[in-house]
Amino acid sequence: MTLTLNLPDEPAARRWTEAELRLELACAMHGRGLLSKSAGAMMADVDLFAFQEALGERGISDCTVDDLHGEVAALREGFPDVLMPPVMR
Repeated sequence: MTLTLNLPDEPAARRWTEAELRLELACAMHGRGLLSKSAGAMMADVDLFAFQEALGERGISDCTVDDLHGEVAALREGFPDVLMPPVMR
C-alpha cells in the first residue's frame, strides 16, 4: 500500500525526512498498541533491532504487563527454590 501525506510547507515539517517520519509514525502506533514490533519495523523500513532501539530512545515499552507476568511465572517454575520477594508473589 502506498499512502501520500501532504504536510504544510513550514520549517518544522521540512526538517523531517521521509524515513524519519515513517519511524516516528511506526513508533507512535506501536506505543498505542496499533502495530506489533515486526509490523512497526516493516512500516519504518528498518530491521527489528533498529526498531526496538528507536522504541527505547522514545521511552516506549516493548513489553506489556501480561508479558511481565508471564516472565515471572516462568521464573517461578524454573527456579521454585529461590525465594521471591512478597511483592512478586
